[in-house]
Amino acid sequence: MSQQYKIIFETERLLLRHLVMNDLAELFVLYSDPEIRQYFPEGVLNYKDTQEELEWFLNGHPRHPELGLWATIHKETGKFIGRCGLLPWTIEDVLEVEVAYLLDKAYWGQGLGTEAAQAILNYGFEKLNLSRLICLIDAENIASKKVAEKIGMSFEKEGRDELGTFLLYSSTKQNS
Repeated sequence: MSQQYKIIFETERLLLRHLVMNDLAELFVLYSDPEIRQYFPEGVLNYKDTQEELEWFLNGHPRHPELGLWATIHKETGKFIGRCGLLPWTIEDVLEVEVAYLLDKAYWGQGLGTEAAQAILNYGFEKLNLSRLICLIDAENIASKKVAEKIGMSFEKEGRDELGTFLLYSSTKQNS
């Protein structure tokens, strides 16, 4: 690898690292796929919008640089297969942090979404000392609901914002 990548963490099968501009083409393939993006309120993204989102996440969130979306690499193949991470949102005037995950459909059904989401949840609670994490899920997205439940989140409420309705799942840090 000629480029230096900043690794966030690894799981058994995945490596999560900061996104770099060289990820743009692979990210665009995912963001332009209607099946992968079917539950995202904004739908598919064009190349320019994908580039703008990537540039936004290169250095983390301006007010929360420890958060952001990270390149998700399949360790066995070295392939870029998605972007997962922690996203800050303000919901009903409360700052929330979402466990976010999007994977290439070629890798669906292998437990990788759950593996990534569980590691992100653990990272948020253990490394960033967050006390609460959420998932925002389209009501029709059965697979994402299952992932949220497998990582210990519970359905809390249905919400609505400028992009439409969503289900809010949540988990709070267990003090040991």
